[in-house]
Amino acid sequence: MSRRIAFLVISAAAWCGFVAITVWTMVFLAGIAIPRTVDGPARASTGWAVAVDLALLLLFAVQHSVMARRPAKAWLRRQVPAELERTTYVLATNACLALLLALWQPWDQLIWHVDGVTAYALWTLCAAGWVLAIAATFAVDHLELLGLRQAGWGSRTQPSHGPATLQVGGLHAIVRHPLMTGMVLAFWATPQMSAPHLLFAVAATGYIAVGITFEERDLRRTFGAAYDAYAVSVPALVPGLRLGRGTRTAAPSGRERP
Repeated sequence: MSRRIAFLVISAAAWCGFVAITVWTMVFLAGIAIPRTVDGPARASTGWAVAVDLALLLLFAVQHSVMARRPAKAWLRRQVPAELERTTYVLATNACLALLLALWQPWDQLIWHVDGVTAYALWTLCAAGWVLAIAATFAVDHLELLGLRQAGWGSRTQPSHGPATLQVGGLHAIVRHPLMTGMVLAFWATPQMSAPHLLFAVAATGYIAVGITFEERDLRRTFGAAYDAYAVSVPALVPGLRLGRGTRTAAPSGRERP
C-alpha cells in the first residue's frame, strides 16, 4: 500500500468513527435505540457513578483541549506525518468519547419530566441543536476540520499550515461559534432530565466555558484586530446576546483551521 493510499484509508476510518460516535452520542443522550443511555439503567451506587462519570468527562476535556493547543500540535507533527496530524486528533477524540459512552455510569434520580406539547417542543429544539452543530462543520471546512483534506481527500486550497481564514459569513454572522451553540442546545433540550444527564450537560457546558479563554486567545493571536472587531458585532453563542463588548465570550469551534 502506497503512502498516499494509507493516508486516505486512515483518515477515512477516523471520519467514519466520528460519524458513528456522533450518532451514538445522539441516541445516548436521547435515551433511545440502545440498551445503555445517559439515564440508565443504574449499575452502581450514586457516589461511585458520579466519580466514574466525572473522571470520564475530565479525560475527554483534557484530551480535547490539550491536543487542540499549538504546542501540542507542533509536538504531534514531529511524531506523525503532517498529513495525519488532524486525523490523529480525531482518532483520539473518537476513542475518548467511545470510552465515555461505553463506561458511563447512570443512577436513578429524575430532575424533570414533561409531556405533550412541551415535550415535542423540547425534542424539536434538541434536533435543531444537532442539525446546527453538524451544519457548522460545513460552514468552515468539513473535510479539513476532520482531517480528510490534509490526508488527500479533495483539493487543498492553501498550504497545510498556511494562513488561517477567519469565517464571518453564513452561520458565523449570527453567532461566532455555531458548533458550540448547537451542542449546548442539544445537551439541554430534553423532556426528561435525569441527574446523570444533568451532570453531563453541566460538565459539557463547563468545558465550553473553560475553553473560551484558550480559543479566544488563539483566535486573537491569529487574527488580531480583525477578530476583535468581529467579536464586538457578533455574539459568541446566543443570537442577539452580547456580554460586555463581546471580548472574551467564545467557545471552542474549530474555527481556526489546524
